[in-house]
Amino acid sequence: MSAGHDHGGGEIKHEKPLWIALGLTSVFLVAEVIGGLITNSLALLSDAAHMGTDVLALAISLFAVRLSRRPADAKRTYGYARMEAIGAMINGGLLFVVAGYILWEAVGRFSQPPEVASTGMLVVATLGLVVNLISMRLLKAGSGESLNVKGAYLEVWADMLGSIGVIAGAILIKLTGWTIADPIIAVLIGLWVLPRTWVLMRQAGNILMQGVPDGLDMDAVRKALSEFPGVTEVHDLHAWALGSKEAVLTAHVVGDETKASAEQLRLALSAMLEEQFAIEHATLQVEAVPCGDHDVHA
Repeated sequence: MSAGHDHGGGEIKHEKPLWIALGLTSVFLVAEVIGGLITNSLALLSDAAHMGTDVLALAISLFAVRLSRRPADAKRTYGYARMEAIGAMINGGLLFVVAGYILWEAVGRFSQPPEVASTGMLVVATLGLVVNLISMRLLKAGSGESLNVKGAYLEVWADMLGSIGVIAGAILIKLTGWTIADPIIAVLIGLWVLPRTWVLMRQAGNILMQGVPDGLDMDAVRKALSEFPGVTEVHDLHAWALGSKEAVLTAHVVGDETKASAEQLRLALSAMLEEQFAIEHATLQVEAVPCGDHDVHA
């Protein structure tokens, strides 16, 4: 979803690739789960769990694109931007549960490694790799223009690495009969996914808690505002994010009317915030004297 007053219109052109990638991934997810159960491969089921998160990520991206078309209304004056963060929290919570189950199941398999149908495991994982590569190709162009699409692209990219791991495990089992490779790869996939899940949930939580957007240096923003010609004081400075990249800022600015009118100063500050910090949605209250009680450090 784009920042400022244009809530995501630029992402609509990326909707078709998202739909195709979602369809391919969803169909293969079912096939991979069935294949994992038939071959008795925990690594394959682990990769299927991660592919399930790809489906969720793609669905969330599509949901965000679709909702971004809806204008704000009397009940939701900022629109539906935060649905992306809510979806990410749900996505992350499910992934934690699935990864935890896979790690628990793997512990038992270390002591008694079951027989694994390595040929079937190899075939399914190879098909999964092909699906991942096709989805990556579809999403690559949009990933350079939209953070929303980039998130889905990175999910599929990560699952591609998981498929490569399963293929390597299948080949190792086929050549050596070392079936313990299956739970080892499952554990590696699980341990690799969990930190990424934590980062995802932390970012979503920061948005829901109205934290400062990632990458925005509030000290630098305060300094730029305070040192701007015609500004004598800045207070009640706040910044938060509506979605993954839609920063919003509010501030009270005390201006020197002998150097510029309040409207001229407001327009100049808004332009500076957009140019230096990519903040397009800034609400600035310009004052001749500081308003009532305030905390100059806020």
